[in-house]
Amino acid sequence: MERKNKNKQEGKTDKKRSNDFRPRKKSHTPQENREHRSVHEPREKREKRDDRETHTAVEPREMRDNRGMAEPRELPEDVLIGRNAVTEALKAGRGVNKLLLAEGDKEGSISEIVALAKERGIIIQSVERGKIEAIAGGLRHQGVLAYVSPVAYVEVEDILKAAEAKGEAPFLLLLDELEDPHNLGALLRTADATGVHGVLIPKRRSVPLTATVAKTSAGAIEYVPVARIGNIAQTIKKLKDKGFWVAGADMDGSQNYYEADLTGPLVLVVGSEGKGMGRLTKEQCDFIVRMPMVGRINSLNASVAGSILMYESMRQRLAKKK
Repeated sequence: MERKNKNKQEGKTDKKRSNDFRPRKKSHTPQENREHRSVHEPREKREKRDDRETHTAVEPREMRDNRGMAEPRELPEDVLIGRNAVTEALKAGRGVNKLLLAEGDKEGSISEIVALAKERGIIIQSVERGKIEAIAGGLRHQGVLAYVSPVAYVEVEDILKAAEAKGEAPFLLLLDELEDPHNLGALLRTADATGVHGVLIPKRRSVPLTATVAKTSAGAIEYVPVARIGNIAQTIKKLKDKGFWVAGADMDGSQNYYEADLTGPLVLVVGSEGKGMGRLTKEQCDFIVRMPMVGRINSLNASVAGSILMYESMRQRLAKKK
């Protein structure tokens, strides 16, 4: 009996001792832990965990900086953002219903914007920057947002009459199904700088005058008339009947752009971003010009190509006046 109790006690001691000296569980790396769990976890649970671990991984700095910001989206036609765009809209007399300014922003051109708005009796509201950011939808607003009336389109005849009133040969830019609002805005800005009398865009398959176009144009949308046309080929035919020369831009052009005569009544045609000019449009051109390139990329952005042509035409026109 004594031996039996003793054995029991020894058994307890041995058991305790065996627990004390049991090899400790090896610590695994995160990768090894994932591999171990993946063997024993149900597939559904494993997929959820993997998805969670993927989203909690360390993010690149630029991703961390942009967390919480919405993807940029197109604004309604009655919203205008950015200091230059709003300033020029006020100067040009465009209808402005209300002006929102971010609290604390008083430097730079803000004082000019406030003065112009007060002069016209426009309602000015000072709001938290977050409110403007929510309306701007991720687009850069510079603390300024205005509710405006949409830009009015004009007729082609109105553009021609305005050129005639200035005593200048009509200079038009025709955009063949341009779809990027940033390209249209950039071209309007250059058109204003180079003395283009008007821009023609198709009613279909072409970007209209949106808030993004207005913002990118830095206010030029207020000064460059834009006409929406139906059939491009028919419009070109009518302009040719009025004495216009039509020059298209294409990498397969027959002459360099600086060798062509870009003076007199002229229509410059710039094609879309991906396809360039359509076949029927190209057939209606009197001549096609190219831009020589010595690099490995054989094409230019539509707004860059159009800007080069507009500046070359302006250079030739100014030289002719001397």
